Amino acid sequence: MLKSLLAASILVAVTGCATASQSSSNEQETQYQASEKAINLAHEYLLVDTHIDVPYRIRDKWDDVSVATKDGDFDYPRAVEGGLDAPFMSIYIPASYEESGGSVQLAHELIDGMEALVARAPDKFAMAYSTDDIRANKEKGLMSIALGMENGTPIEGDLDNLHMFYERGIRYITLAHSLSNHISDSSYDIRRQWDGLSPFGKKLVKEMNKVGVMVDVSHISDDAFYQAVEISEVPVIASHSSLRKYTPGFERNMSDDMLKALAENEGVIQINFGSSFLAEQANRYRDMMKKRISAVKEQYGADSEEAKRRIADIEANNPYPFATLETVLDHIDHVKALIGVEHIGVGSDYDGVGDSLPVGLKDVSDYPNLVQGLLDRGYSEKEIQMILGENLMRVWKAVEDYAEGH
Repeated sequence: MLKSLLAASILVAVTGCATASQSSSNEQETQYQASEKAINLAHEYLLVDTHIDVPYRIRDKWDDVSVATKDGDFDYPRAVEGGLDAPFMSIYIPASYEESGGSVQLAHELIDGMEALVARAPDKFAMAYSTDDIRANKEKGLMSIALGMENGTPIEGDLDNLHMFYERGIRYITLAHSLSNHISDSSYDIRRQWDGLSPFGKKLVKEMNKVGVMVDVSHISDDAFYQAVEISEVPVIASHSSLRKYTPGFERNMSDDMLKALAENEGVIQINFGSSFLAEQANRYRDMMKKRISAVKEQYGADSEEAKRRIADIEANNPYPFATLETVLDHIDHVKALIGVEHIGVGSDYDGVGDSLPVGLKDVSDYPNLVQGLLDRGYSEKEIQMILGENLMRVWKAVEDYAEGH
């Protein structure tokens, strides 16, 4: 994810042919209504979403997500409506902390925030540190709060920090974020200082295996990905990624060859719902708009009234091209056809991609729409159960078992 600030700016590139009225009418015409069966399956099956950005959202602007909230993509009532059992809350560390310092403190603050949420609403939430916790909490009617660290910067080159954050509840670590760090090159960063993983990063992957922390390959460069899956003795996850097939040239997503390597590793890709991850038109929107607006400013003067008028016209006539539920299903279909349904999961990036979520999957209440779409495309109930959570649980259990033996 590029977080809400980045995501608002990453609202990415139309070809300029859509109009505001077309976008509005298309969104209104595309209505999704889950059947009673889809709603029941979403509630019956274990539903795990490996990437929700509540911790940083409420740090920026505090909100009590144990009750209904006006803003954001997650709160408890909507999550219950959608059938969500286990959100992995993202302990997101901006890439700038690699240079500025303070990442360890920020990580602790964000973890504290999730523990405080559980303490305020123990009748609704419970912390989850294992696959057993997830299943036990569901039986009790409690929503599990699991923790993943997005950006390994707080490890600070010290394996003792990995152990410390494991004790605090971190169960996956995204090795890098939008810039390369001391662990790995980033898919977003043209500087490839390590040609993949750093020497320390390679040690870290091995130690994560031993400790029981899942290796998350989202955000890292292609070379780093291949090195990680080669080094790891257990399956890895891509906690919130989608497919490069539908976003050509976007290294943040996974190529078919990477998917095949992921399958050999027995890992899982958790599909990201952000439109820029799903559709080429959305992925290119930001660059196109930036070029057009820059050209206007250059021609008419950045602060001129004529420039302001023309920029307003450009923005009005080129609305953001949201993806739809159908686009998400296309990604799932392709993974299934290429490597099998056992390698697919849900990593929505709710609260992390700004106003770029697809029509039909606008917040955590909409998971039944995903189930309905899978039913409509011929997925069996067993396959839907795997996608909603059991594939991720398989990987997590394999990581737990390996750590127990080492």
